[in-house]
Amino acid sequence: MNPITYVLTTNGLLFLLSIIFWKFPPKKINAIYGYRTAKAMQNQKIWNFANSFFNKNLLIYSGISFLASLVFATYATKELSWQPMVLALLSILVSIIKTERALNDNFTDEGKFKS
Repeated sequence: MNPITYVLTTNGLLFLLSIIFWKFPPKKINAIYGYRTAKAMQNQKIWNFANSFFNKNLLIYSGISFLASLVFATYATKELSWQPMVLALLSILVSIIKTERALNDNFTDEGKFKS
């Protein structure tokens, strides 16, 4: 497979999805679309915060991984195999960890905003 095609189908797709999530965030708590963890679904205020925070982070980190993967694909001396996929997975993982940390820093276990 062409390295550019591989990057476009992994990191490019993740970046496109992050733009869609950022432009069209979920309005109400649901089980289909959005950042869905037990803490994020406790109430509407947490839901809005979690989705906003996650979408912003995913957009930033997926953009970075997309650009880094394009650089790898352009200057790779060997065929790309796992590198773009690892960057995409790291983007998702970092976004989840940062969102959960922000939820723990800003909300109590009962779902109330920390003062």
